[in-house]
Formats: sequence, structure tokens, C-alpha cells
Amino acid sequence: MQFIWRNFYLSLKNIFKDVNIINFKILEKNDKPVFDKFYSAGYYENAYACFTGLYMWRELGNTRWAIEDDIIYLCSEWHGKFSAFQPLCKPEKIFTAVSKIIEMFKECGQNKVQFFGLEKFFIEELVKYPYANFEISSDKNNSDYVYLAQDLINLSGRKFHGKKNHLNQFYKDYPTAEYLPITCEIIPQCREVLNNWYEMHRANNPDDIFMNQENKAIQEIFDNFEYFKLKGGAILLGGKIVAFTFGEQLNSDTAVIHVEKADPTIRGAYTAINQNFIEHEWAAMTYINREEDMGLEGLRQAKESYRPVKMIDKFSAKIIE
Repeated sequence: MQFIWRNFYLSLKNIFKDVNIINFKILEKNDKPVFDKFYSAGYYENAYACFTGLYMWRELGNTRWAIEDDIIYLCSEWHGKFSAFQPLCKPEKIFTAVSKIIEMFKECGQNKVQFFGLEKFFIEELVKYPYANFEISSDKNNSDYVYLAQDLINLSGRKFHGKKNHLNQFYKDYPTAEYLPITCEIIPQCREVLNNWYEMHRANNPDDIFMNQENKAIQEIFDNFEYFKLKGGAILLGGKIVAFTFGEQLNSDTAVIHVEKADPTIRGAYTAINQNFIEHEWAAMTYINREEDMGLEGLRQAKESYRPVKMIDKFSAKIIE
């Protein structure tokens, strides 16, 4: 994949050597302040709209970025197919950004321009674009599940009766269980939970590239936890961490949960870390975005069981020829 990207970049460089080239580069940790500035300038609901997620999955999708005329351009490559993320810019610059992306892809022989991970407001602008027509589609497998924070904290009412029972049973079985915020001191134990989780799951999916990339990505985040300014929580049981999670503020009223792992042999551990993390770290937020289910039936059932109040669709768009 690196070879493909290198050819793509070199073709860009040759084409635009005498004009205004978009100088794409590898996404690096130190790029975070630039992205944070752009994301904080708008109201994004899509879980993709934060630097942590981009960084965690940058290698799997060969993500590249560039900034030009106060617009951030993002492109990705998967199995030889190139796509553009939603450019980050002020609304009045959306048409300029779209035109630049179309020009870039066409000049490089990529005539089938594709966008993915688009927010609804961007789609509303894209259908007004005067120089091309787009076919718009939503990807239900990548729609984000969004919940009321107070629902996840209180687990009140008939619809949460099962969850509340699981939580009560957990504390009945493990009365000494304790919630701790993630600090540098307990990250080594969180790594143990992570390694054990992957050992158990890798036996059934030894070649799962998503699982292997997620493992690597979480380890990188742990290496730089304070730098990414994340909030994390863990459940301590018998002097040992048995579950952990971390996330961050996505917009003015929403937090996004990036990762949640627990010892599957501890019944109720997932329910406990979910409830405690929101109660201790995100009670001031209105909404909690728990990201997508990726089309995995088990994950879908788990996310639906917490009764989302809304789904955030992510749209794709391609030019109609």
C-alpha cells in the first residue's frame, strides 16, 4: 500500500510541479494542535471528527493530509482505491475544497472521485455543488450510536432493567470493586487487560487486520496518553485492573468513547466500566457517542441494548458520470 501511495504522491508532484500542488504528508502525532483548532471551530457529531481517531487508524487506511488556504485536505487509500475524507474548512470554502479534490483526482487518473465519512451538513452543501452531480449514500454499518449521558449513568426505568440488574449483580459479586481514573501509574495494568483480551480473541481471528491494528493503536495511545488529553477510567478488583476505557470531548455537548475493554470472564465488568466512566468523567455532557458497530452483529446488539436516542449517519458520495 505504501508503494501505491508513493506513486499517487509522485504523480501529484509531477502534475502540480508548476502550479499549486497539494503537498500531502503522513499524519503524525505532532499534527494534533492543527486539527484540534479546525475541529473546535465547528460542531461535528461524527466520531471521525477528532484527531485521536484519525491517528489511531492512520496506518490501516494510509491516511495523508495537507493544509492549504485554510483548508485541511485528507485522503485515504484502501486496496488501491483512493477516497477523500470530508475537508475541514469554513462553510463558505466547501465548494473550493471540493473543486480542488476533483481536480487533483482527475489529473492523477483517479476519475471516480469518492468521499466518505461525510456529515449531514456537508452533504447538504454537496448537493448544491454547481459543477458536478453526486450520488449520496449512507453506510448504516458505520453510523454512530448516541446516548443520553444520564441514561447511561442512572440506568433507570423498564428499558434499562436488565442493565441495572447486571450492575447490581456485579457489585454483589465483587463488593470491593473500585473505579479509578487512568493515570500513568495504572497504564501498565491496562496494557495487561488489553494483551489478555487480544490473546483470547486472536485465537478465533488470527488474521484479523482490524484487531491487530486496534491493538497497536491503543498501545500507541497509552504511550502518549497525557499528550492526547484523553480521559480514561478503569475498574480495580482485588488489586488488579479488569476493565478500562477512554474517550474525549467531541463537541460542546457530546463525549466520544474510543475504546472499552474488559476481562470477559468477569460478569458485569463491561456494564460497570461503562456506567462508572460516564458518571465520573462525563456527567456534564448531554450525549455520549459510542461509535459504530462495523456491521458486527454481536457489537450491534450490545450497542442497541443501551437504547441510543439517535444515530449519526456517515455518508459517502461519488460523482455521477
